[in-house]
Amino acid sequence: MIATAVQRKVTRPRADALRNRERIVTAAREMLTEFGPDVPLDEIARRAGVGNATVYRNFPDRDALVREVVCSVMDRTSEAAELALAETGDAFEALERFVHVSADERISALCPMASSTFDQNHPDLVASRERIEQLVEQLMDRAKAAGQLRPDVGVGDVLVAAVQLSRPPAGIGCLSADRFVHRHLQLFLDGLRAPARSTLLGTAVTMEDLRQA
Repeated sequence: MIATAVQRKVTRPRADALRNRERIVTAAREMLTEFGPDVPLDEIARRAGVGNATVYRNFPDRDALVREVVCSVMDRTSEAAELALAETGDAFEALERFVHVSADERISALCPMASSTFDQNHPDLVASRERIEQLVEQLMDRAKAAGQLRPDVGVGDVLVAAVQLSRPPAGIGCLSADRFVHRHLQLFLDGLRAPARSTLLGTAVTMEDLRQA
């Protein structure tokens, strides 16, 4: 019993260490979405208000930090989906709210980083990715069951459009376009409502389709 208690005391992260890690991830998310994947780590440390050594103590290399940021954004987006699923009101409006919140997370700016620099099969990435895909599918299934969402769209259709219509890629100086984001997202969402007013080319896009593209 005593040995276990001592071990827990030694291995449990201190509260200040956890706060520092959260500040690093928050600062990295802000700077990566604003400036792109090449932002210097010392600039991230400066914005987080910690020393360079603290950054490297938490994240041994850039890939580890970027991966943590990508997972963090996907997890925050998943939390928005869970909140939408917990609502008992209009199923399509819940889907709408989720799409708008996910755009505010600037997940589009992180997509190039998630697809280029590190192992796509890292367990943390896979877990975060599967979680968000399952939650969005549940939101869409509920709206389809209510007869509010057209049946010829898939999870891939919604996530691709949300990414493409949301924030511009990091570092291109187009943040002035932010004011159009939710306007254009709403135009897209209105096109998802049932009954459909047109016939879509091809078939509903799945996440597997996107991974094979």
